[in-house]
Amino acid sequence: MQMLQPEGWKRPRGYSNGIAASGRFVFVAGQVAFAPETAEIVSDDFAAQVRQTLENTVAVLREGGAGPEHICRMTWYVTDKQAYIDQIAEVGAAYQDTIGRHYPAIALIEVKGLLDDRARIEIETTAVVPE
Repeated sequence: MQMLQPEGWKRPRGYSNGIAASGRFVFVAGQVAFAPETAEIVSDDFAAQVRQTLENTVAVLREGGAGPEHICRMTWYVTDKQAYIDQIAEVGAAYQDTIGRHYPAIALIEVKGLLDDRARIEIETTAVVPE
């Protein structure tokens, strides 16, 4: 996996501008903050939802023989970008605890709503496991 950082560009904080990789792809559908045992949203707190969503993402990756270090791309859909900004320290801690110091290409998009009315974040992920 190669991080793509054009010469002269300021390094982004918390993500990469691009990734080049080859190998076996693992696609993770949009994950939300449901408890795996009950399929109920774990909390209304934004950062708590981020943490559970990332844990669910990693569980699906592991099922596909991948880990957080194989993530190339993530798209984060949030219903409230201000909640993301207000809880950035907690979001960062959840990310570090779950994904570690790996920074794939990430897009964050504010949306009007998600399928589950209590969901405040949904993340879809693409990983590439080297052959």
